[in-house]
Amino acid sequence: QELLVESGGGLVQAGESLTLSCTASGFVASFDDYAMGWFRQAPGKEREGVSCISWSGATTHYSEFVKDRFTISRDNDKETLSLQMTSLKFEDTAIYYCAATPSNGVGCTLDGKDFEYWGQGTQVTVSS
Repeated sequence: QELLVESGGGLVQAGESLTLSCTASGFVASFDDYAMGWFRQAPGKEREGVSCISWSGATTHYSEFVKDRFTISRDNDKETLSLQMTSLKFEDTAIYYCAATPSNGVGCTLDGKDFEYWGQGTQVTVSS
């Protein structure tokens, strides 16, 4: 059974940094057959795409709200996905989800509807 497990969330003050990790297991195909993404959902708001990365890591996309502050990366050998978050703001407070979708070879997308597998999420709280 495909499983994505996020970790690294917590409570930080505005301006601080935090790194999220996502570990994949149970996938039939190899980890590098999947494009990966990070999404978040704040209370009372819809889920939004934060960042995505292609199977090779060569292509990445970021939402306008996190560009230049967050960095996505992946280690295909360790089957892990990471999100380095710096200069955190109060509005970054949300549950962060890791997601995977079979790669189409082109790149990646920030549209959650295109992702098939989801983790349970990890809470990130930024105090102002």
